[in-house]
Amino acid sequence: MMNRPPVWRSLLYVPAHVERFVDKAHTRGADAIQLDLEDSVPPAEKPAARAAIATAAQRVRRGGADVLVRINAPLSLAVPDIQAAICPGVDGLVLTKLRGPDHVRLLDELVSECEENAGIAPATLRFLLLVETPEALPHAHAIAAASPRAVAMSLGAEDFATAIGAEPTEEALALPRQMLLIAARAAGLMPLGLMGTLAGFADAEAFRAMAIRSRRAGFEGASCINPAQVAPLNAAFTPADEEVAYARRVIAADAEARAQGRGAVALDGRMIDVPVVRRAERLLARHEAIRQRQTMHG
Repeated sequence: MMNRPPVWRSLLYVPAHVERFVDKAHTRGADAIQLDLEDSVPPAEKPAARAAIATAAQRVRRGGADVLVRINAPLSLAVPDIQAAICPGVDGLVLTKLRGPDHVRLLDELVSECEENAGIAPATLRFLLLVETPEALPHAHAIAAASPRAVAMSLGAEDFATAIGAEPTEEALALPRQMLLIAARAAGLMPLGLMGTLAGFADAEAFRAMAIRSRRAGFEGASCINPAQVAPLNAAFTPADEEVAYARRVIAADAEARAQGRGAVALDGRMIDVPVVRRAERLLARHEAIRQRQTMHG
């Protein structure tokens, strides 16, 4: 499972202890379901939420979604969270409020022990890494490279904004988001996130426009808190038909130019050189990965 990066355009949070949300999660169309043990679960409910994970994971994946479990940051909670989450039907963990690379490696070590104890193949579970504090931000590159389990990285926008004394606006979070995106790309991880805030899901068109802007900025998907956000995220993080068609024309024009011994060629009045070709190749690879996911999961 670790070989091919996943397609996670939409990652829907579902409180693991709330039956009505778990029951409908598989119908929402999300690429990934994040069974939550953290912020949406009150302290008194956390043992019940952990106990529900094994059954909930099997239920929420019925529609083809990958299943992640978002764990708590304090070690006294993280250890039982991980022990409960390492079970058939769980594809990965969302590691919250990471402090540095040693924090990632510590959790990786525990996950490896739990996989062995559960009879699960080594290195099965993947990590989505969350940086949520100003203290951790300077270590983003090291955090991103700390574990081969890591496949994605994101800024915990609400917690980060609170920590720096800001509202979670696009302006306040633009720089840390860009830093996380660059750190993720440098380590070969998927950058996840939105340029704006999740709070404005009532305006569907504005939300979709923000998600499209986020894809153009380099992000590959985003978490969401409301099922109504899933379809706009899936659409926004899928290359449009006209983009795919143009990318194919770029590849064809480049191939023709190389066959004629030319290093660059003009297409629609724009110079097609190596970076443009690489972007076209990446877009077509993304298009194909999404197509394969949709074929596999209907």
